[in-house]
Amino acid sequence: MSTEKRNSGHGDPNAPFHETVTFEPRDINVGTVAKQLIYLGLTIVIALLICIPVLKFLTGMAAENDSPMPPVRAQMSAGDRDNMSLPPEPRLQGIPGHTADAQQDLRDKNAADTTANESLGWVDKANGIAKIPVSEAMKIIAEKGGTAAPNAAASKGSTGAKPTPAQGAKKP
Repeated sequence: MSTEKRNSGHGDPNAPFHETVTFEPRDINVGTVAKQLIYLGLTIVIALLICIPVLKFLTGMAAENDSPMPPVRAQMSAGDRDNMSLPPEPRLQGIPGHTADAQQDLRDKNAADTTANESLGWVDKANGIAKIPVSEAMKIIAEKGGTAAPNAAASKGSTGAKPTPAQGAKKP
């Protein structure tokens, strides 16, 4: 290894100097980066200028090769043709061709359910079956205890036979 002082090669005698380490005055060359960006921009513009005529040619060629519309569909209005291209009802909400708002449908259903749960009325007046609001029913069950109605099993499809011990009746 040589012990004599070497010139760093940067032309500045006041630049830092170390015997075994050299450095670059700049990390990047701005001129080179600018040239590369200009080349990239020109390449994009040239590619675009090539692609536009190709796209126009292929679009025209595809239009020429399309089969003509059947006479029956040609006589239809545009709205009828659009409806014929949609799947049959019922359609999923939120797809093209569905005119109802899914959020409004949900709000309407929730309002109808709430109204039905909070209303009074007869279900079967002849047999004395009425409906009451859910909040009132919960209060009644809390006061009297949560026992099932005596004819609840019959209304759920029971055969009318005496309940067996497995069904909840006590042995005599």
